[in-house]
Amino acid sequence: MGKKIFDLSHTLLDDDPADPEGFRPHIVYRAHQQGAVEMKKFFDVNLDDLIYSKGLGWAVEELHMITHAGTHVDAPWHYAPVSEGKRARTIDEIPLEYFYGDGVVLDFRHKRPGEAITEEDVKDALRKINYTLKPGDIVLIMTGWDKKVGSPEYFNHPGLTYDAVKWIVEQGVKLIGIDAYSLDRSFKAMAEDYKRTGDGRYIWPAHFVGIEKEYLHIEKLANLDKLPKPYGFKVAAFPFKIYKASAGPARVVAIFEEEV
Repeated sequence: MGKKIFDLSHTLLDDDPADPEGFRPHIVYRAHQQGAVEMKKFFDVNLDDLIYSKGLGWAVEELHMITHAGTHVDAPWHYAPVSEGKRARTIDEIPLEYFYGDGVVLDFRHKRPGEAITEEDVKDALRKINYTLKPGDIVLIMTGWDKKVGSPEYFNHPGLTYDAVKWIVEQGVKLIGIDAYSLDRSFKAMAEDYKRTGDGRYIWPAHFVGIEKEYLHIEKLANLDKLPKPYGFKVAAFPFKIYKASAGPARVVAIFEEEV
């Protein structure tokens, strides 16, 4: 038996359009010529004596970014200071078992910009693929919005409702992922509904489920449409172990066992 691994992560870019202005990461590239100068300082070596590299040194990159840039896992601390009546856990405190499990993809590519994905929508999607959620599953929400990065429509994505997230978590799921900017509907859609109704429950409801029930989610996934089937694979989504952080960037992959 061998493995086939699919990359479900967004490639982080300098001034990345997958994040809004003011939150975009910046990458400073220090090339081999600058690395040679640094090596001269560290080793007190003449650059002409760097025989193997013909006078060149190492390459190094500096990342200037928030923990929520690119594909990342949100910890309960991101949602609120309290979860299930206790201090909400940060990303470094979460058991590693939460980040590895059986994956299932639910297809909501028919949803329109800013539209809600409801509890009944989730149940219908599961019935369509004849799948029953079990504890430890990692649920991946496919909207197709990863294909819209850089377009005007990108930040007006669909997202899950409070009841949808709560129901998924009540099945024993600890980790949910989405291929859009946020697990919630777009900021635009939520703000419009709040202004129309005055009901604050329209604001960030999917995230706020974590106050009542501890769970984590992955945002800005990619390539869910490349997976050959909606379940029967493992997901690995291990985030950076950042002290007391509300999130950690992650390289998320789907792992299929197959005969070589």
